[in-house]
Amino acid sequence: MSSLAEGREAYAERRWPDAVGQYTAAERDTELPATDLEQLATSVILAGGPAEGTDILARAHLKYLADGDYDSAARCAAWTGLNLMLQGEPARGAGWFARGRRIVEDLPAPCRFEGLLFVPVGLGALYQGDGAAAAEAFARAGELGRQRGDPDAAALGMLGLGQATILLGRFEEGLALLDEAMVAATVGEVSPFPAGIIYCAVIETCRLAFDLHRAQEWTRALDRWCQAQQHLVFFSGQCQMHRAELYRLHGAWSEALDAATTAQDLAFRGDPMAIYGSFYEQGEIHRLRGNFDDAEACYLHALETGFPPQPGLALLRLAQGRPDQAQALLRQAMTGVGPDYRRRMLAACVDIELAAGDAEAARAAAEELASLSGALDMPMLHALADQSRAALLLHDGDAAAALVLVRRAWSRWFSLDVPFEAARCRALMASVCAALGDEQSARLERAAARTVFAELGAAPALSELEEPEPTPVGRAVAAGPALPSTDNDAGPLTARETEVLHLVSAGLSNRDIAAELFISEKTVARHLSNIFTKLGLTSRAAATAYAYQHGLA
Repeated sequence: MSSLAEGREAYAERRWPDAVGQYTAAERDTELPATDLEQLATSVILAGGPAEGTDILARAHLKYLADGDYDSAARCAAWTGLNLMLQGEPARGAGWFARGRRIVEDLPAPCRFEGLLFVPVGLGALYQGDGAAAAEAFARAGELGRQRGDPDAAALGMLGLGQATILLGRFEEGLALLDEAMVAATVGEVSPFPAGIIYCAVIETCRLAFDLHRAQEWTRALDRWCQAQQHLVFFSGQCQMHRAELYRLHGAWSEALDAATTAQDLAFRGDPMAIYGSFYEQGEIHRLRGNFDDAEACYLHALETGFPPQPGLALLRLAQGRPDQAQALLRQAMTGVGPDYRRRMLAACVDIELAAGDAEAARAAAEELASLSGALDMPMLHALADQSRAALLLHDGDAAAALVLVRRAWSRWFSLDVPFEAARCRALMASVCAALGDEQSARLERAAARTVFAELGAAPALSELEEPEPTPVGRAVAAGPALPSTDNDAGPLTARETEVLHLVSAGLSNRDIAAELFISEKTVARHLSNIFTKLGLTSRAAATAYAYQHGLA
């Protein structure tokens, strides 16, 4: 088999380094056809050479022009422009988009790939916060893609339309469009590069929409997609960045740091988009652990890469005992920012404004968060809204009402398997119970929170528990029994325990289960212990048998 044939085979099998090697060897002997030159460019980009690959893509464009294949030349121009945008060179990218449009306008018949040229128009409107203009451009891209048989434009148009729809506040409709775009990527309808764009953009949008379950599901899918391709660099770093956030939320903080470090390594090896969120995720772990100097350095690195370091940096100032600085930082960050990022700062805003003594500003943020949770039915968002309102009610002296909300918030965080926030709720519950005169329940809740904080290594949160409880406010009311002080009591399996049981029955090890669910191996072991206790089992084999008997396998 010739080098050219081997290059084509390697490309089809997504063996990117092999495709680069074989195509490069073939090019030393003969001039590559335009299609093969374009495939070489894609292989180089995905193997970690975005700048070099984009230059080769430009060469493919010129070869298509020389061959008289103007449709493909327009497609190459669009992808060259999009790659330059991703590499932080918007001016050069705009030049290529203009070149592509001129080619399309000069063609006597409709261009098959014209839809791709509406994607950058939609992206520009999306970045400026103009959801209506973005939706119009992306809808046009998708329509042209479907009409003219370009699955890449059809899927990217669907993706962008979903993002724009969410920006316009129609969350369920937008998320459904994202799922549809993901189907096109997962079944192989689209080319490798746009497929990676779709995976990463959907996960990021789910994160901004507080859809933790979707983010986890599609991150697992992205992980499998990356692993199925030989030495894929571009997009693999972004996958690790998303894994880092999920590990952090689920209390696997060491694993989160490792994933963020891997993302940075892959960013320097050729996945430039991976750098943006990875420093922020490292900063979050260092802040939560009390390594404030390291946290500050990471947040500043994030800022240097263009990633907004809030609310983490403001929360760091709060943890350092500087609420006024925290307040100033967050207020500045929330001014003029898009609605998606503003939503991510509202819960922190409540905590910071209360600490800084501005209850009215805290109340406005809590009300905005509650209004958002009414429009977007996401458990994570409901948990944040209830937790924030409970803190505000306690401040206002209505401890009885606060108790109802904080218990509900705890239940939601526990169901989502987010241990740090669940423990914060228990610490807040301790304060609420103390304010109601129920010291016994307060002690139980403090002890439960202390156990989780100690296990996580959350030194600042642990230190706050040692501070004196507030003086009881309002009329002392019997709070009733507090929530259980541990999460290991017998009862029906939680959603997470059911997931663990299903994966055990599939033969996965604790390490594999931890990677699949973005939790630590220690947490997997704890879930297994709970499962054995609740079901009266003594081994993994017995658990597997139970799962098959009850339709959980």
